Amino acid sequence: QVQLVESGGGLVQPGGSLRLSCGVSGFTLDYYAIGWFRQAPGKEREGVSCISASDGSTYHTDSVKGRFTISRDNAKNTVFLQMNKLKPEDTAVYYCAAMSFPLLVQTLCVSGRADYWGQGTQVTVSS
Repeated sequence: QVQLVESGGGLVQPGGSLRLSCGVSGFTLDYYAIGWFRQAPGKEREGVSCISASDGSTYHTDSVKGRFTISRDNAKNTVFLQMNKLKPEDTAVYYCAAMSFPLLVQTLCVSGRADYWGQGTQVTVSS
């Protein structure tokens, strides 16, 4: 069956870094855009960073531009989110999600209409 499994979350101080991983099984990663979403308590889920299935195009929401980088290794069926200069407002549960061939990579991040979702990993940024 289809599975997306996040890992790499944890507690980090403001200004620190974390690298999240999303391991995919049960479908061919080559044909899916992958996005990272987050949801903080009492807030709506938001699309953070997304990457295209083929051409490597990426999208980042304004609040993380210059700090977060999304990448993928299709041969390893894994997507990464490198998070630098973390801020307390980055605290949330982070989810990875997959969408089959969106017209534009930002479609996944903006719409949130993914085909598959992982269970999430907690990221806490605090002193």
